[in-house]
Amino acid sequence: MRSQPNLPMTLITSLPEARHFVAQFHGGAYRRIVALTGAGISTESGIPDFRSPGGIWSTRRPVEYQDFLAFEESRLEDWDRRFEMMEFFARAVPNATHMALVLLARSGFLKRLITQNVDGLHQASGFPPELLTEIHGNSTYATCLSCGEKAELEPQRHYVKVGTSPVCGVCGGYLKAAVISFGQQMPENELRMAAEAAQNCDLFLVLGSSLVVHPAAQLPVMAVQGGAELVILNGEETPLDSLASTVIRTPLAQTFVSFAEDSAQLT
Repeated sequence: MRSQPNLPMTLITSLPEARHFVAQFHGGAYRRIVALTGAGISTESGIPDFRSPGGIWSTRRPVEYQDFLAFEESRLEDWDRRFEMMEFFARAVPNATHMALVLLARSGFLKRLITQNVDGLHQASGFPPELLTEIHGNSTYATCLSCGEKAELEPQRHYVKVGTSPVCGVCGGYLKAAVISFGQQMPENELRMAAEAAQNCDLFLVLGSSLVVHPAAQLPVMAVQGGAELVILNGEETPLDSLASTVIRTPLAQTFVSFAEDSAQLT
């Protein structure tokens, strides 16, 4: 699969060819695989891409972090939105792509999974937590902005219904879903781990990310600069397609639906 210098990018649009190609990830040709997942991996699990036209963000703009800190109205709006998203998350289950990543991790080939998603589906799939880096946080639980204490979301619904911002039971600080909001500082430790992984892999996989949100969009560039091969699996073009050796445009879950069986046949 390894690309040769100056050869044009290969575009795959047929499912049989895509399935044969991804089966090779489990063959041992690459020993230090790093994957970046975005919203496209979860849409086939029933979670909409909130940034897409018609998504929640097209009618209800996200609450800025500074507004959350400053205004009770903004905090309540943010919580109301979290409960709306919870309805999607509660119905969703990991799909074949999530499970393929679990298989790659257990085989030892996948060294780090970096996700932009906040839906918790990687955890639900049984992915090894020590190999998972969430650079945009997690929207399935809350944390205290003052002391960092974790809290479940559902018990906060009562407070929001009566018009009161949920607060920490330990210190009284504001509780907020653990997702990184616009204007909020990105998690330094997670970004460091992601960058180090990208710089030290031999294959960087992009799965369902449009690669337009930074700093995540810089990670494939780091990988290529470090000598890794880049393979992008996304339904639409990305700004980094020209850096990839292979671009696959088939539906993700359908591409990986027989990953375990196809991989076994090639080994």
